Amino acid sequence: MNATAWIYHPDYLLHDTGPHHPESAVRLKAIIGRLEETGLMKKLTICSPDPPRPDLADWIARVHQPGYQDQLQRLRPDKGLARIDSDTVVSPGSYHAALLAVEGALAAADGIMSGRFTNAFCAVRPPGHHAESNRAMGFCLFNNIAVAARYLQERYHVSRVMIIDWDVHHGNGTQHIFEEDPTVFYFSVHQFPLYPGTGRADEHGRKAGEGYTLNCPLPPGQGDEEYISVFEKSLRPAVDAFRPEFILVSAGFDAHRADPLANMEVTEDGFGEMTRRVRDWAGAHCQGRVLSCLEGGYNLDALAHSVERHLEVYLSAESH
Repeated sequence: MNATAWIYHPDYLLHDTGPHHPESAVRLKAIIGRLEETGLMKKLTICSPDPPRPDLADWIARVHQPGYQDQLQRLRPDKGLARIDSDTVVSPGSYHAALLAVEGALAAADGIMSGRFTNAFCAVRPPGHHAESNRAMGFCLFNNIAVAARYLQERYHVSRVMIIDWDVHHGNGTQHIFEEDPTVFYFSVHQFPLYPGTGRADEHGRKAGEGYTLNCPLPPGQGDEEYISVFEKSLRPAVDAFRPEFILVSAGFDAHRADPLANMEVTEDGFGEMTRRVRDWAGAHCQGRVLSCLEGGYNLDALAHSVERHLEVYLSAESH
């Protein structure tokens, strides 16, 4: 079946970060509103990741250190808000939402591997790519995309997974989890310098994973042309050499020119062109199997329009 899945659960809105926090529930509401307004939602295969599978904690433990899940549970307040760090806030509903965010990514993997749909967009929160194996940071609690990568490898025996991260901030957590692993290729294009300060061009993996991390840091002010150039000149040869059996996308849309937390100039069309290339590479190497997890994107209109463009390209895989 050629179809695009929309992975979502209303309990993602229970992760309350308080007033004025950029990573808030209104982000998902804005996306949903846009997709319903345009009619695009009706074209998607709707998938609700509920309840979390009984062994979800075991899958999370594939990438997060022992005791980390218990630590997050203890940090959850009974009421009000609690700060893990200056950026990362949790509420009574945050831990449940974080579990469902991971479950969303795994449900998408199941649907793609079973042939129920070809590709998927996981409209999850909290986001994940900053979460280290033993540390929540940068709005992120569990590393959703990293757990999905390990799940694909161990549940479905996928030998080579590629993670493409175009969030404007470098995915330090994802890189560090896989930096010694030659079976997971991590690519990031991001503004540099910018939070979290990692992702230099000379960071390319360690030990057995040497050469399986590719960072393309860009100075502020770069737009569609520069991003597409990186995709064509740096990422395309890496994809062809690695020959992934599944592609995961850390789909942050905060490189948009309207985003308040960065200084890039990417447009909705730029995100569409990046998506088109990923879609085509997935078609060439892994039967179209590609899964995106929402990461950043903090201007509501820009985020909603960019996700719309992303999904339009995924949907067009049917006629491609």
